[in-house]
Amino acid sequence: MIARSRTVICVVGARPNYMKAAPIVRALNASARLRPMLVHTGQHYDPDMNERFFTELGMPAPDANLEVGSGSHAVQTAEVMIRFEPVLDRAADPIVLVVGDVNSTIACALVAAKKGVPVVHVEAGLRSGDRTMPEEINRVLTDQISDLLFTTERSAANNLAREGIDLARVHFAGNVMIDTLVANLPRAVAPAETLAAAGLTAPEAFAIATLHRPANVDDPAVLERLLVCLRTIGARLPVVMPLHPRTRARIDAAGLGGLLDGRALLALGPQGYLAMLGLMRDSRLALTDSGGIQEETTALGIPCLTLRDNTERPATVEFGTNTLVGRDPGRILAAAEEIMVSGGKAGRVPEYWDGHAADRIVGVLEQRF
Repeated sequence: MIARSRTVICVVGARPNYMKAAPIVRALNASARLRPMLVHTGQHYDPDMNERFFTELGMPAPDANLEVGSGSHAVQTAEVMIRFEPVLDRAADPIVLVVGDVNSTIACALVAAKKGVPVVHVEAGLRSGDRTMPEEINRVLTDQISDLLFTTERSAANNLAREGIDLARVHFAGNVMIDTLVANLPRAVAPAETLAAAGLTAPEAFAIATLHRPANVDDPAVLERLLVCLRTIGARLPVVMPLHPRTRARIDAAGLGGLLDGRALLALGPQGYLAMLGLMRDSRLALTDSGGIQEETTALGIPCLTLRDNTERPATVEFGTNTLVGRDPGRILAAAEEIMVSGGKAGRVPEYWDGHAADRIVGVLEQRF
């Protein structure tokens, strides 16, 4: 039997990371050559929600929890670096694997790169072209210091080539987020159960909406326009809206809570993965500014209206069910009406979004390390 000689430190920091890391950890556990070590930075720090996601996704308890918590981008990134370094120093012959584009991703990649430890970036090469998004800065910098880069769609390699990255380090593996979706779809929670738990009655048909980007929720005028727009749609097709804690705080601070009327706009608290999966699966359409939901609705064949002017996930638009509509209420309402009348954009699932991306990633890691 071959000894498992290398430790792959899998870093998670925010809830979108959990869905990406879960299948990789599972594939590493099945490897004869590599062993996983799971590090949670605590960037998203709600213990109840963290435990719920880990349990639902079948993830082991983290080997280390850095408990960083909230803070400005600078403070959070610096604190992750300070707390991650001693964990890295104690690991045996480590490789650091980071996913996505959150502050924990760039922070742990920087620590590893400066110590000469190999860095692997999963979900590399995605670009919105919008450098006002903190995530875009994290993506670009993480890719520049990574030794191996795994992409979710073929266009990502073009972005990396333009930035001078040697394509010999780039591997098209597919989308690990869809690995998690495929594995868990049979376990998705029925929307009626989710809404009943919140004291709401599930409508026969509904849309789902999420907002959390600063450009959409930090300016009270923009937030009010979007909520009024969603309520207008909800008069025809009730809109179920799981609220990010930050979004709920902005709504309350702006005095907009009255728009969440429980009929046209049904507000929920943060939901676990299986509840969100059920809401997306059974919705007529999604309205969102979330990159992950753009991907998940494409995999599910659900029409998606992205309330942004750009996307770092162009495959969802080119091949999938996603349409960019920006923040203009007229465009949003017209696009929603088109979906309600015609059924919406027909798409197809992009290449390698097949439930086996993690196996491909671990296969490359075994060959390389």
